[in-house]
Amino acid sequence: MELSLMVTIRIYFIAVMMVLLLPITVIADEKVILNGKIWTGNADQPWVEAIAINNDRIEGVGSSTAISAKYSTANVIDVKGKLVLPGFIDNHVHFMDGALSLVSVNSYDTKSASEFSQVIKDYASKMPKGEWMLGGVWDHENWGGDLPHKNWVDDYTNDNPIYLLRTDGHIAFVNSKALEFAGITKETPDPDGGVIVRDKDGEPTGVLIDNAMLLVSSLYPQPNDSKIDDVFDVGIKETLENGVTQIHSMDMAVWNNLPIFKRAKADGRLKVRTNYYSHITKRHELAAMIKEDGHGDNLLRFGGIKVMVDGALGSGTAWLHEPYSDEPNNSGFPIRPMDELKIMLQESHDYGFQLAIHGIGDKANDEIFKIIDQIGANGNRPRIEHAQHLSPDAFKRFKELGVVAAAHPYHVVDDGRFAEKRLGKTRLAGTYAFKSLIDAGAMVSFGSDWFVAPLKPLLGIYAATTRRTADGKNPDGWIPNEKISVEQAVKAYTINNAYAGNQENDLGTIEVGKLADIVVISDDIFEISPKEIINSKVVMTMIGGQVLFQSE
Repeated sequence: MELSLMVTIRIYFIAVMMVLLLPITVIADEKVILNGKIWTGNADQPWVEAIAINNDRIEGVGSSTAISAKYSTANVIDVKGKLVLPGFIDNHVHFMDGALSLVSVNSYDTKSASEFSQVIKDYASKMPKGEWMLGGVWDHENWGGDLPHKNWVDDYTNDNPIYLLRTDGHIAFVNSKALEFAGITKETPDPDGGVIVRDKDGEPTGVLIDNAMLLVSSLYPQPNDSKIDDVFDVGIKETLENGVTQIHSMDMAVWNNLPIFKRAKADGRLKVRTNYYSHITKRHELAAMIKEDGHGDNLLRFGGIKVMVDGALGSGTAWLHEPYSDEPNNSGFPIRPMDELKIMLQESHDYGFQLAIHGIGDKANDEIFKIIDQIGANGNRPRIEHAQHLSPDAFKRFKELGVVAAAHPYHVVDDGRFAEKRLGKTRLAGTYAFKSLIDAGAMVSFGSDWFVAPLKPLLGIYAATTRRTADGKNPDGWIPNEKISVEQAVKAYTINNAYAGNQENDLGTIEVGKLADIVVISDDIFEISPKEIINSKVVMTMIGGQVLFQSE
């Protein structure tokens, strides 16, 4: 596939290469970080001033005086009083989709149907005939809630199929050219677990929900390796600039990203530690690969399985016990039958894989707990990805079954604008309820869900501690009783994520023997108002003792 966005990619690529020339190999000299306000995450020694690093691991922590004396010949990094934290771990990214969103058409901030259409028109005018327009990341809530229609864009995209994802990744918008390419007509039935949105005459409008998206995405041509690698490198640069030292990358059903990561590692371009979760449809292939090659290493490891049970709130596809407040005939739906899902999860568990199960609606989450209990998967740290809307009895189940709540705080900023319209006031008590989860003894870990939300842990910490929504209507916080402390949020991005990825012996805290993954922050986020964290920046990112990003 020849993508018009490649011109933009090449511009990014020049800057990216400056980062990629820095190897993530074991260093030959000692380093010390001095004069910092260093939060270690170690309850026995929570604050220190200095860190000694030998090769890729931490060899000592303590006062600047003591570390300087003991490591007098080491290379010195003087952070001049700035806050130092363990490297941020993001528990849930769709890496290639996120990287693509940086270099493709950007319609996220459009505030009206006409503005959205104009962005598409402007981008299409620069595209050679026949190229696919991918990316998009739009949100119809920004223009009043009306879903887009192919008629908005058909007049100026006759030569180019388009496939643009809603910000939650559970709806795709396509034009008539793409519908024609996929053979979708008014006679095409809805697939199981998906919906082809139609007008009053039964004609497809260009909106495809959940499994209906596969009717197009499974067919469009894939770019060649060189172009994919360019997009990948842009994503790595974005990751390092935001202080993320490890990602938990969730494979999608169509994009098989594992070969991309393996190629990047072989080429020396994989700079960020990656804990890779394969899609459940690839469980047998993953088992065969692990039998042959093992589970990987601290740079690229695998052994987890990702699967979606339902859709998303914004798309009206999250699976609820009761109908949506604004759609009395809709309760959402499961993406696949529960008996089929149970078999797939049982097989995955029998292989020894960690289960990462997407659950948004309260019904979906309750069904996940039921299956985890039935298949006996509670000993392998199963995760519920998002754990977004919970029934009252669900909170205790996390601790009872040893399930990690892999939550994504920026969704409060986004979905808080319309969640009450969708759910009504009563169900909000179990919505993005981070404090209630922690109080119930759940292991809560945080991530971005990038591309769905920005790949910015500091923004996630801001969201979890302020709960201010993007529309500015909740300056003191939406459902403020669910705010958590800065330290709780930082733990969710560090030590709790290391636990969620079964790597707490190597990652998540600044302790002797652990990998030297470290981030330096411009402000002391423990001291400033949580509302000011939105302005804080990452100053330096270190992975395995190597400084891979440093702001000017």
